Amino acid sequence: MAVRSLRPLIALRAPKNRVRSRTLPAPVGGWNTRDGLPLMPEEDAVILDNFFPNSTSVDLRKGYAPQTASVSGYIETLMAYSSPTTDKLFAASSIGTVYDVTTADSFLTDESGNFLVTEDGNNLIIEGVGSSATLTGMSNGRFQYVNFATSGGNFIVICNGTDSVRNYNGTTWSTPTITGVTSANLVHVNAHKNRLWFVEEDALSAWYLPTQSVAGAASELDLSAFCTKGGYLQAMATWTVDAGYGVDDHAAFITSKGQVLIYRGTDPASSATWALVGIWDIGAPVGRRCFLKWAGDLLIITQDGVVPMSVALQSARTNLRIDITDKIETTMADSATDFSDNFGWQLIFYPRGGQLYLNVPLVERITHHQYVMNTRTKAWCRFKGWNAGCWEIYQDELYFGAYQLIAKAWSGTNDAGGAIEAAAIQAFSELGQPGVQKQAKIFQTLFYTTGSPDLTGGVNVDYDTSENTASLQVQTSLYGLWDTGTWDSAIWGPDLEIRKSWNGVAGVGNAFAPTLNADTVDVQVQWVNSTIVFEEGGFV
Repeated sequence: MAVRSLRPLIALRAPKNRVRSRTLPAPVGGWNTRDGLPLMPEEDAVILDNFFPNSTSVDLRKGYAPQTASVSGYIETLMAYSSPTTDKLFAASSIGTVYDVTTADSFLTDESGNFLVTEDGNNLIIEGVGSSATLTGMSNGRFQYVNFATSGGNFIVICNGTDSVRNYNGTTWSTPTITGVTSANLVHVNAHKNRLWFVEEDALSAWYLPTQSVAGAASELDLSAFCTKGGYLQAMATWTVDAGYGVDDHAAFITSKGQVLIYRGTDPASSATWALVGIWDIGAPVGRRCFLKWAGDLLIITQDGVVPMSVALQSARTNLRIDITDKIETTMADSATDFSDNFGWQLIFYPRGGQLYLNVPLVERITHHQYVMNTRTKAWCRFKGWNAGCWEIYQDELYFGAYQLIAKAWSGTNDAGGAIEAAAIQAFSELGQPGVQKQAKIFQTLFYTTGSPDLTGGVNVDYDTSENTASLQVQTSLYGLWDTGTWDSAIWGPDLEIRKSWNGVAGVGNAFAPTLNADTVDVQVQWVNSTIVFEEGGFV
């Protein structure tokens, strides 16, 4: 009887200590600030800064290369002009000057080939010569713009709510004659159904020109009677939808209070060809540049996150899973609350990189971060070190503007010659043994690289998210290095070489998280997986 009564107790005794291992894929699921640490999927990351989550690896982000540094003030707008024969890139500065930055500068360097850099307060200035001012005397550089073609040529049309509207025709800038409204009060411009539309600053009125015109008499569309929450028009966008009678472009007017008015038709002066489809409520938009045309949809930056128009108009604001920033909703909500009044919010899609950038101005003109989504996997990360105030795609390349600088982003393996610093903490894992105390013994990080990166990291225990600064031993390359290896003797290897080395670790707990930090110049790093070897203990 005694032996039989002890069987349940024997079954509950801790198993004998055994050494086990668990291999975790790199956090390709991306940055997650939505889920609690114990609930986060193993393939996600608590922190993912300057690492980009690809499908099978997490890669150190690329760098940036200076394009132009011979400009004054803070670059607030980049504008790409395109005609059948001419492409140009313009940069509008905070001092009210528009520069032609199509051609890269000649940069000044020292004897070692490093850029000459000077300090100006919180900013570093790269010295160069090149750019020419093409438009001066403006009040600021915070323009909205659109390319528009007429029988008279191809134009770029710009406005900022302070200066009169300006047009560029491929050769010169001019001030068009617009009547019916004060041109200097027009703060946003959109091309819709062969017309130019403008938003009047601090008003619920939109103004439109005759078809195929960049000047002339503007007509008013007064929306105040429909905007029951008040506010003013923030922007106008074109939304391409199929409402059951074929694909059509709808006019979307977005107010500062988060009301969206959708119109269908061509001529607002005729009730037969212009009609209000409906009015919907979304979160209040953030920034004047609050939307991005995304294939046939619109993405809108709101206090609720970045929301696709097609989904937002079919869902209530209480549906917390409609925004594409859902995975980083905590950070997004905090950023929208704390920094919404700062200039610099912008969305941009970079097709070559398969990336969607959300520019977040933490400290205006000083510190800007980018929340970046892999458009194929929808995984997020955060980029630091690019204090960009504005973005543009020019000839399929990604550019940003900063203090006295225009740079080509996602280019090379350094930041204007400087190091790229990255940090990652993967989601915590119970290593397949929930509720069991474990002691980590050694771990291995497997990655591909083009050199010998300076890496630190290790394994954090039981939801400790502090930085791990232990140096990681990196396996020595078997191949020769350019300018170092002996010709005809060194073995030339592939561009990316696999590296894996075991490192010691000490930690006792239930849940473990691999961490990785990089501080490198001219070295690529692709993190593939991590293996933790541990010894089982008793039940927690």
